[in-house]
Amino acid sequence: MGRVKIVTDSTADIPSELVDKYNITVVPLKVVMGNETFQDGVTLTPEAFYNKLDLLNDLPTTSQPTPYEFETVYQRIQEKSADEDLSILSVHLSSKMSGTVQSALLAAQSVENEVNVEVVDSKKASYAIGVIVVELAKLAQAGASLAECKTKLETFLQETNVYFLVDTLEFLQKNGRIGKASALIGSLLKMKPVLSLTEEGEVYPYRKARGKKKALAVISEALKEQYKNQPVHIGVSHAEAETSGEELLDVGKTELNTQSTVLTKIGAVIGSHTGRGTVSIAVMPAYEAQSETDEPR
Repeated sequence: MGRVKIVTDSTADIPSELVDKYNITVVPLKVVMGNETFQDGVTLTPEAFYNKLDLLNDLPTTSQPTPYEFETVYQRIQEKSADEDLSILSVHLSSKMSGTVQSALLAAQSVENEVNVEVVDSKKASYAIGVIVVELAKLAQAGASLAECKTKLETFLQETNVYFLVDTLEFLQKNGRIGKASALIGSLLKMKPVLSLTEEGEVYPYRKARGKKKALAVISEALKEQYKNQPVHIGVSHAEAETSGEELLDVGKTELNTQSTVLTKIGAVIGSHTGRGTVSIAVMPAYEAQSETDEPR
């Protein structure tokens, strides 16, 4: 049985300590700010990005990795592996938001005679990808086969939900990632939109609330209805809004049967499309905790 290596991209916003701990390969997207091009998370940290953002006249733009860049990553993984039966599971940002998946697919086809690469459209963004990838990497480290990882991944993707709050819809609108939330334009007036993602990975307005406190209550009720007392992993990501992130994390800790939590920063690519002040919460069932609970006593 061949080993499985997990690859994702920088929009998963996974903290570096988890990337290192679970041996995850992260392929950076690019951010163009003025006349400069940066690699997300490599040559541009979240802190530096938001500082530069305040000085720009025009919004930053982003681009996916090229197929060649993915090819190089896949080939390097194969070259470093002693396992001839190695497989790569490459999980990426929603194709509704980026061409990253398409680049990865083209690269996988180019290297198919060298290494087996399975590319998956997560249909998610930020740590909604991250929480899934981390749990997937744990399985791979524990020796799960490619088939086992793919089966688990399908379940992870179906049962992970994400909600996020933005201070403004300007960034989503101007960068063309606003999706079905375009219906909210011009109608906010002191309202705080609670956004989520459709099953296809497109932004949509879950609900509007008057102010942050009520918006947090909307998210709390949604999560309680979806997960009840089910053991869960929670990941909160924020764009230079740590206090709001901690408040959102407290909602999850208080209302859910939380097994683990992560508070992370939204990187430059996602931040280019949401702006400063954005916070999101991703929740995924903790399947290993359920297995332990279900064992006969």
